[in-house]
Amino acid sequence: MAKKESILRPVKKIRGGANLPHLKATAEMESVVMPTPAVVKIPLSQHIGAPAKPVVKNGDKVFVGTLIGEAQGFVSANIHSSVSGTVKAVGEIVMNGLPTMCVTIESDGKMEKDPNLAPFKVEKAEDIAEAARQSGLVGLGGAGFPASVKLTPDSKKKITTLVVNGAECEPYITSDYRECIENYNDVLEGIYLIKRMLGIKRVRLCIESNKDEAIKKLYEIASDRRDKKDKIKLMRLPERYPQGAEKVIVYSATGRKIAPGKLPSDVKCIVMNITSIGTLYRFITTGMPLVSKRITVDGTAVKEPKNVIVPIGTPIRELLDFVGEIDENADKILMGGPMMGIALNDLDAVVEKRNNGITVMKETKKAPQTPCIRCGRCAAKCPMGLYPAMVEAATRKNDIEAINGLNVNACMECGCCSYMCPAKRPLVQSMRLAKAQLRREKK
Repeated sequence: MAKKESILRPVKKIRGGANLPHLKATAEMESVVMPTPAVVKIPLSQHIGAPAKPVVKNGDKVFVGTLIGEAQGFVSANIHSSVSGTVKAVGEIVMNGLPTMCVTIESDGKMEKDPNLAPFKVEKAEDIAEAARQSGLVGLGGAGFPASVKLTPDSKKKITTLVVNGAECEPYITSDYRECIENYNDVLEGIYLIKRMLGIKRVRLCIESNKDEAIKKLYEIASDRRDKKDKIKLMRLPERYPQGAEKVIVYSATGRKIAPGKLPSDVKCIVMNITSIGTLYRFITTGMPLVSKRITVDGTAVKEPKNVIVPIGTPIRELLDFVGEIDENADKILMGGPMMGIALNDLDAVVEKRNNGITVMKETKKAPQTPCIRCGRCAAKCPMGLYPAMVEAATRKNDIEAINGLNVNACMECGCCSYMCPAKRPLVQSMRLAKAQLRREKK
């Protein structure tokens, strides 16, 4: 290491949150590569914004990295083939109960790279955003916000701080942790490249204090000899969920509050998780776009949990078959972790860019739902300072005026309210319904 590096403490302490068991059984398990699936079904909307437009047709030969869906508009993302083979269908299919535009590709098993792939030259700030756009990079493990949008320079919003999100506070999931361990050099070079090209003054490498090996790696990044003015600092965050949520981590790292409906750029920040930075740097140096994901497969029903590198578009059924035996008492399969994951009703649903985990849980005896006892725990634990019990009551009455006054759109659906509720009320579901009611009312 080039110098003795100080480690920062959070600027601000987050409000509420929950102390969850971390259950990171796969933290020290090296990622394994899944064999190529016979068929992949690649959705053309794996991101917030406009779906990509298909640019291939039935019978076309494609390679790993071939563009198959072109971004439409500023808030959209390119989609690429994750295997080499032949396009078998382009059209709408039903996936997990929803109609989805997909490109279905039959693999030839060779995984040949597209011969047109080449390193991407970065010489100015605009090139970073263009690299993100061409690579198809979106927020990995989150809502899928196109990275090109957040990396596009804006003279009215001079970005001063890059917040590197390594918190990964959801139980079971370790995909970002393994990125830091396995692809450390890509993360290091990516951070310094983004800082230099965008003229960012400060970088905060934020990670929960229980991730010892990743802390050592990030410490090396902060103490690199290139950081002569000591502007890249490691920050150890408390072990508290949802520490990795975008608004929460910006507040912890900088003390700046992101108002409802606003973005980190409105408080002069960019937030990128560790895997996003590593993926972007690999595209710049090799030309290979985002075509695979590291997925943590774990949960109470998984007998041999693993971190698996999977082609995007792989059916969940095949991923689980590769991982191995699943307990016969498995009750629920979640796309994501147990707090914010979405339950799957169709094992033919596929791995997408924004997925970082599959959690399979055993059937458990559910506590009965009882009337609200007005204990206030949901409000005390809400990181956004909301009143979930009041929102639930207003939603049941379809009281739009009351919902409007409760700032429900600020909810990040982290699940702390439901987790802490002794009456087992469906508080997160009520928050989602309230948002839907407001959208309908607005229309």
